[in-house]
Amino acid sequence: MMTKTLFLQAIGKVALGAAAAGLLIFLPAGTILYWNGWLFMGILFIPMFFAGIWMMLKNPELLRKRLHTRETQAEQALVIKLSGLMFVAGFVLAGFNFRFQWLVLPDWASWAAAAVFALSYLLYGEVLRENTYLSRTVEVQEGQKVIDTGLYSIVRHPMYSVTVLMFLTMPLILGSPLSFAIFLSYPAIIAKRIKNEEKVLAEGLAGYAAYQKKVKYKLVPFLW
Repeated sequence: MMTKTLFLQAIGKVALGAAAAGLLIFLPAGTILYWNGWLFMGILFIPMFFAGIWMMLKNPELLRKRLHTRETQAEQALVIKLSGLMFVAGFVLAGFNFRFQWLVLPDWASWAAAAVFALSYLLYGEVLRENTYLSRTVEVQEGQKVIDTGLYSIVRHPMYSVTVLMFLTMPLILGSPLSFAIFLSYPAIIAKRIKNEEKVLAEGLAGYAAYQKKVKYKLVPFLW
């Protein structure tokens, strides 16, 4: 029964996300003949659908954690709101940019960005495989342990490293350098989340302070 409920919740979230993204992209574009928009929708939501099925079959508890998005901390709730505003503004601007042909990237650039996005999805899956404690909210879970192997031996927050890569390629897939300028705000947004998350983990997760000393970089190797 739990698995069925999780499946319906996951399908519902994917469908709602696809509908919202579609409206934000295609309505401003003034047409459904926006091939970049369809490329983006396909490369984002088709793998998301199959990833949800994989988690449901292999690790339903991880899927449950990924579906739980309600933040209890005010600072993290602000990060979610800022991220949402970035998506809305970026998608709408991409649609208008296509409609009025203000500044459009060549097709090859969008396909190259799509290839990078696909690679980042594979890295996303690897992070989920390595760390089954991953949730969408900042918290210390019962029985949680520090993960310091694999990608976690390179940076302390590989999931955020991957999402930065994914999010910065989104506007390029849509062919809009103007939207890319908006999405450049995401590294600053995620840095705010990391600052608060590290405080929570250092205070509540045994061994995390030692892990911070062992792995120096938070997001980008050799930079930060």
